[in-house]
Amino acid sequence: MEPTAYHHGNLRRVMLDAALQAIGESGPTGWSLRELARRAGVSHTAPAHHFGDKTGLLTAVAAEGFDLFAAALEAAGGDFLEVGVAYVRFAVRYRSHFQVMFRPELYRPADPAVAPARARAAAVLSSGGRALSPDPARDRLATVAAWSMAHGFADLWLSGALADAAEIDPEAYARDLITLAFGHLRHPKA
Repeated sequence: MEPTAYHHGNLRRVMLDAALQAIGESGPTGWSLRELARRAGVSHTAPAHHFGDKTGLLTAVAAEGFDLFAAALEAAGGDFLEVGVAYVRFAVRYRSHFQVMFRPELYRPADPAVAPARARAAAVLSSGGRALSPDPARDRLATVAAWSMAHGFADLWLSGALADAAEIDPEAYARDLITLAFGHLRHPKA
C-alpha cells in the first residue's frame, strides 16, 4: 500500500505507538523510521518532522517511559517493598519502554523531556535506599542494591531466562525476593 497524504490527527502519538509495537516485536534497534512510517501509512519523511531521526524517536519513548515509571514509583508510596514491586509491575506492563529506558546509548539522556522524569524516578529510588540503610553514608549502596534486585529480576523475567517464568506471578515473586533480601530491615527484631 502506498502511503497517502497525512491523515492522522496525532502523528506523534501514532509514531510512538508504532515504535512501541516494533520494539515489542524486534527490540529497540530492529526497525527503521521508514518501516514505522509505512506501518502508519504516512510518507517516509513524516516522522522526521516530530523526531528528527530514530534517536529522536527513541528519546521520546524514553521520556514517556520515565514519566510513566516515575508516576508508578511515586504511587507506590514510601514503602521500599511496594516501590520494588511497582518497578517490576512497570517493567512487565511497559516492556517496550523498559527496553529503551535503561539503554542510554539509544537516546539522548540529557534531553529536556527525559531528564526531569529520570530525576523523579531516581528520587523515589534514593528515598527507598535511605529507608533501607541505617547509615547515611551507605544510602547510595543500599539504593543500588535494591535497584539491582528489582531491575535484575525484571530483566530475567522479561527475557525468559527464568525457566519457570511463565508459571510465576512476577509481582508476587518480586515481593518475596525483596522481602527475603531486605525484610529484616523493614521489621527489625526486638
